[in-house]
This record gives sequence, structure tokens and C-alpha cells, in this order.
Amino acid sequence: MVDVGGKAETARTAVAEGSVRMLPSTLEAILSGDSAKGDVIGTARLAGIMAAKKTSDLIPLCHPLLISKVSVDITPDPGLPGLHVEATVSISGRTGVEMEALTAVSVACLTLYDMGKAIEKGMEIGGIRLKSKSGGKSGDYVRGA
Repeated sequence: MVDVGGKAETARTAVAEGSVRMLPSTLEAILSGDSAKGDVIGTARLAGIMAAKKTSDLIPLCHPLLISKVSVDITPDPGLPGLHVEATVSISGRTGVEMEALTAVSVACLTLYDMGKAIEKGMEIGGIRLKSKSGGKSGDYVRGA
């Protein structure tokens, strides 16, 4: 692990995104609550939040962090068609939370797939990427800026 002991504690935030593409009929079934496994979106949101908190257990050499905020938003996107996932993670600490945000999105997308696979096995997870980060020695980053 990288030694972050000498770094100053600063406010840090990271935002990541991803999506799950599916047939329009699958999206409609998920949105209408017609899934054998229950609340697909609510469960995926919770899975993403839990995953952010467990990132250091999943990714080698990631620091365990005292996260102050995790939010996972899942919104329908008929243009995909599918669901768009965005996670925001914040901390006041010595290291960034990019991996926590990316892990939250990844696990939320995997949960959407798992809960929807009885309806459609051909769903596609993609576009998982860092949208922005703020704080820390390397400064701010905004994708595409």
C-alpha cells in the first residue's frame, strides 16, 4: 500500500457512472416491479452502497476508509434502453475515493444484471468510468474537460 501518512486530510469526492443495456421490455418489467426477485432498483442501490464500504476488502492495496457519504442513483434511460447508474462517494481523508465510487457502480450494475437475468440474459454492462473527482494533491478532474 502507498504510504499516505504524510498527506494532509482534505475533503475528497468522486463520481463514477455506468449502465446496463437491456431490451425495452426488460426495462419496463423492472420499472413496473414485475421481477421474481423483488425491488430490482432498490436492491441494486443498496448493493452499491455496501460495495463502496467494502472496497478495501475487494481491491488489493486499497486503503480502508471512513467514508462520510455514499449515494447511488439509478435512473431509467429509454435511449439505451436500460438503466444508468451513478455513484458519489465523499470523505475527509488522506486518499481519494475513486475506487469506492467505481466499485459502487460496478456492483450496482452486477446486481441489476443478477436480478434481471430471469427476464433477459443478454443484458450488457458497460461504460463504467470516473466522471469527476475533487480534492487531494492531484487536484480536480472532470471527464472531458
